[in-house]
Order: sequence, then C-alpha cells, then structure tokens
Amino acid sequence: MPHKNFLKPSTLVISVGGSLVVPSGGIDTAFLKDFKKLISNHIKSGWRFVIVVGGGGTCRQYQAAARAVGKLTSEDIDWIGIHSTRLNGHLMRTIFRDIAHPVMVKDPTRPLSKWTEPVLIAAGWKPGWSTDYVATRLAKRFKAKVVVNLSNVDYVYDKDPNKHSDAKAICEMSWKDFRKIVGNKWDPGMNVPFDPIASRLAHQSGISVALLNGKNIKNLNDFFSGNEFVGSVIGGHDA
Repeated sequence: MPHKNFLKPSTLVISVGGSLVVPSGGIDTAFLKDFKKLISNHIKSGWRFVIVVGGGGTCRQYQAAARAVGKLTSEDIDWIGIHSTRLNGHLMRTIFRDIAHPVMVKDPTRPLSKWTEPVLIAAGWKPGWSTDYVATRLAKRFKAKVVVNLSNVDYVYDKDPNKHSDAKAICEMSWKDFRKIVGNKWDPGMNVPFDPIASRLAHQSGISVALLNGKNIKNLNDFFSGNEFVGSVIGGHDA
C-alpha cells in the first residue's frame, strides 16, 4: 500500500544502509551513481541533505575476520563497524565532493561551523551508538521531522521475510508498537529495521522514520517529489 508524501523542501536526514553501498559482492557503483544523480536533482528544488552512511559488507567482512582470529569484546566489534562506516562515508563524501561539505561528521554533538554546501556526510560515532542513532541525533539538531532510512527491503515486516513466507508488510506503525518489536538494547551488527536506541530518541523527540528500499530509485524520487511512495512510516502522529 503506497503512502502519500508529507514532506516539503527542507533539511532532510538520510540514513543509507551500508548494504546498499557495499553489498556482499563489493561496492555497488551503479547505486552510487543513481543516488548521486537523485540527490543532485532534488537539491535544485531547495533540499539540503544530511547523509549518514552505514558499514555494510565492509563491516561484516572485517568483523568476521576479527572473530575468526581472536577473542573480541563487544566494544572491539563496535569499533570495527564504526571505522567501516567512516570508510564508506569518505567514499560518499568523495563522490559528492562538488556539492558536499569537505569534512565528514564523526561526532553528531560537536559544533558544526561553516556548513554552507547542500550536502553533509556523516558516519559512525562511538561504541554503543549506531548510524541510525547518529542520523536521529542530527535530525533533532537540525529540527528535521523525518529521518529517511534506506535499506534493501520495501517495508518493515512483522517478522523476518527471509525466514517466514507468511511475513506481513507494515505500512504504518506507532513508535510504541515498533519498539515492542525491536526492544531496548543495541548490539553491534544486530539486524533490525531501525535500532532500539535510535528508536527511543526519535520517539521522545517527535521524529518520524520513513523506511524505503534504496535500490528503488524511482520510488525514492517519488518520495522526494511529494508523490505516493512504497515504504513504511514509523511514528506518524504518535511520534
């Protein structure tokens, strides 16, 4: 079931799942080209974008290698993930170098001066905090009412669609109901639509999250253009 968009041109925070940038087969340059073109086109309509990048296949590969060789703490695993997001973030900043702020944000709480460009790139912060949380912190900071979370699935489901053929898509859900699904604890590498700590902050801050499939560029274009789109909205009126 498609949604009608509720956005007007402003500052929009996008959390780009690392699996879109670096799936298991390597860096997806086709996605990066399409994504840059999409963002560049909507800048002309008055949008400013904060793009937060996840770790993806880079993260998973390094974490698996570290686990195979030594006994690691949760913090060790988290730091590998954080540096993976920063590598992917530098890749994204380089791709957008003609329209992006030259410095990538690694701490969403630090003062940011002289951001005049239409694009700002951000990545992981410190152990215990995912890129979803960084995106939500930045949305709160820039008074953005929506975080756009891009992954490789069309909707949030009531259970894992890869494991359950009867999984049902959820178009809209309150924060209260969503948080019952994801819980309240963050673990490095956990696979949830939007992380529990970020969900709590978004809920408390009155921020909604729109979850869309980043591979469907036409659908993303519809979303940014104010047309009907396919995806899930968490929060809505209860945010």
